[in-house]
Amino acid sequence: MSNSNQEKHVIFGTGPLGLAVMEELIMKGTPVRMVNTSGKAHVPEGVEVVKGDAYSMESALEVTSAAQVVYQCAQPTYKGWSQKFPTLQANILEGAATHGARLVVPEDMGLYGEVDGKIHEDLPYKAQTSKGRVRAVMADAALALHRDGKARVVIGRGSDFFGPRVLDSMLGARAIYRALEGKAAQLAGSLDVPHTFTFIEDFGRALVLLGEREEALGQAWHVPNDRLTITQQEIMEIFFEEIGRPVKINAMNRDRLMADSLIHPEARELLEMMYRFEKPFVVDSSKFERTFNVSATPMREAVWRTVAWYRANPR
Repeated sequence: MSNSNQEKHVIFGTGPLGLAVMEELIMKGTPVRMVNTSGKAHVPEGVEVVKGDAYSMESALEVTSAAQVVYQCAQPTYKGWSQKFPTLQANILEGAATHGARLVVPEDMGLYGEVDGKIHEDLPYKAQTSKGRVRAVMADAALALHRDGKARVVIGRGSDFFGPRVLDSMLGARAIYRALEGKAAQLAGSLDVPHTFTFIEDFGRALVLLGEREEALGQAWHVPNDRLTITQQEIMEIFFEEIGRPVKINAMNRDRLMADSLIHPEARELLEMMYRFEKPFVVDSSKFERTFNVSATPMREAVWRTVAWYRANPR
């Protein structure tokens, strides 16, 4: 690890969200250190990548040295969430707090559970899923430490996301690669109910902004989403239009997923989240947009940027 005492923004995780945060920081000329379990990642020259073990307090303290802001974009596999995630996040939080750094924690919407109406930050946590309950416990713990003056924490929440490098999502490889190949895009749930999708680049940009703004601390914020209320059918029609192929969509229902879950572990994880795609799932991000005067990337531009990445990175 570099011995430089220059303050850095430290990103745990080199997945799609961590890399989106990295790209935003690079555009701002901010020194970046990325942390993963291998110490290797495909990143631009000048970005420091170090090997770290967030399950080790000693390692978490070491890699967060000289950190100004820490972004917690790492997570265990879904199978290990309940047992591993709280420890991982607690160690990263302690590392940030020890060095006086702000901690930016990205989250999804799972901790709210099923919601009738728009999903906003003032809703209670009523998760019915195991992963959602874990999220709720961790969010409460992080914000409690902030209230007690033991850490400086801010939370940014995104909906189901899509975009460059996003493969394991509803609008990921099974939809976009298949559409590019002239096959039916593979989705799940109802195609004709409104659903909010978060563009990954907007998520990364929002997390960086939250790490910069003092008034953001101690709160949870829904990151900007395109205000166009859209269904899975409609967003895939935009994708197929951009790709230049006729619309073909195959949507799996709950019974089909149950059958698949006996063979494929990833289907079991999707089954737990099916409620998001069976009824309206609309996220209100107006608090963020109004406070910081920021809006999301227009949907058609986000689709164009996503398709361009998939075309440049064929499977």
